[in-house]
Amino acid sequence: MKFVSDPTTAVKIEKMKTRLRSQHPLPLSKGIDRTRFELDDGKSGDREFSFLVIGDSGSGRHIKNNPQRQLAKQMLQHQDNCRFILHTGDVIYLVGSSEYYPQNFIEPYREFIVGGEHPDRIAYNKMVFKLPILPVPGNHDYYDIPLLYGAIAQAAQPLRHLLRGHFNLDVGWHGSEQGKAYARAFLDYLKDIPDFQLGAHFDRHYTAETDTGRCLRYQPGEFTRLPNRYYTFRYGGIDFFALDSNTFNEPTPLPDTKEGRQYRRLLEKRRDELERQQVELTARSKEFNPDNPHHAEQLDDLETKLEQIEEMQLDIEKQLESDENTVTDIEQLNWFKQRLIHSWNTEEVRGRILYFHHPPYVTEETKWDQGQTLAIRRQLRWVLDQVAQEVGDKTQGRPLLDLVLTGHAHCLEYLQTGDTGHADSHIHWIVCGGSGYSLRRQREEGSDLTEMFPESEEERLVARSKLFLGRKGRGSHKQRPYSFLRVDVLEGSPPKLRIQPLISERTHHQWHDRQGEAFMI
Repeated sequence: MKFVSDPTTAVKIEKMKTRLRSQHPLPLSKGIDRTRFELDDGKSGDREFSFLVIGDSGSGRHIKNNPQRQLAKQMLQHQDNCRFILHTGDVIYLVGSSEYYPQNFIEPYREFIVGGEHPDRIAYNKMVFKLPILPVPGNHDYYDIPLLYGAIAQAAQPLRHLLRGHFNLDVGWHGSEQGKAYARAFLDYLKDIPDFQLGAHFDRHYTAETDTGRCLRYQPGEFTRLPNRYYTFRYGGIDFFALDSNTFNEPTPLPDTKEGRQYRRLLEKRRDELERQQVELTARSKEFNPDNPHHAEQLDDLETKLEQIEEMQLDIEKQLESDENTVTDIEQLNWFKQRLIHSWNTEEVRGRILYFHHPPYVTEETKWDQGQTLAIRRQLRWVLDQVAQEVGDKTQGRPLLDLVLTGHAHCLEYLQTGDTGHADSHIHWIVCGGSGYSLRRQREEGSDLTEMFPESEEERLVARSKLFLGRKGRGSHKQRPYSFLRVDVLEGSPPKLRIQPLISERTHHQWHDRQGEAFMI
């Protein structure tokens, strides 16, 4: 039973193009780059600067003890000496609905928003940030909910308790409307602007001159829209690349071979087993009273399990439905390839940081071997291998990227790839997805990720986890360290990056903030 739906890749791409009017000829005629912006804060030339990273934050269901709000308070201690905030996606749970932006985003981050002293007066599509929040869309930012379930969620309170595992998780009348809410909240939504006003809009906001054309001038405290769902910007000699991984995460179609048919049957069996578990856990949830603290803890565990089941079901469906007609966002991948090549051919650039939602390397228990995880790994390798061939010796032995930031897995994890046989070797990967929603555990198999290489028919180590912060322990010994990052970019070429984990954890009915051990990369 699917309680949420994920639009197809083709729908996501087409809807976003329509909202942003990406195919309108006017920007091209004006020499405008719709995939780049310049952060006009008067400090972008500084070669030492800091920024924050959050991800998978958008929950409002913790009425009294919201970890997202607790982390936001801790983030305030860094706002004066950090230049911006990167968000690795899933801004709003459960289904990216516009009706939940006030509760799940504006209220928790009110001090970062102009007029935040009155958060109830801020429209989700009119937010102006004091400290720029620069997101990429997560899968939940695209999710929808069938109208029937939305009606039940609103009208049938007894059923909301009966189906607590699903319908008490920030579900309203509707979902994201195929990513529309995210686009209105963060992107330069041009669909509502008449043709005769477009020229004035571009002349007012796209005034920054760069080597790839005119681009949007992002002014903190004034104009907060981003030019596209994927984009790039340069700060302190570092090129930042933001991707929408929701449109290149489709699993490879299952082959029509004996092995492929066997694997399909295995997936179908797993799907049926997950649905059985879903029904069983949902029935159990009605036995508990959420107002009883002991019961609330058990309900929290049930809800976490149900969320994991929902995610695994969606991933299995993606694998079963993938075929030769499955769309991959080649346009975005080619854009990234060309921009990364351009970056390596630009002398003033001394480092490169990439961020998107779905991690290609992770040891969290539900994500490490998902079809989407492996698809992202495959697509990223495809791009990086081509870039490596093109730039050749310009890298002087350096990896193509200094740091890759992702979310999706509800944890904080630092991994490093070894020799993968591809151009994603020896890269630092950080999963920052523990900034407010329910945390997940590390897989029982441990910290080493191996991969089967068909050409040699051998299994090799491709990545190793060096830090994992997530759900741990059971019962009274349960630990839930919610987290975000501070990244200090230091002088040098290549630059040194100092990574500081920052943690909020609730124990004995009190929040405890602490700093994790910082490390250099």
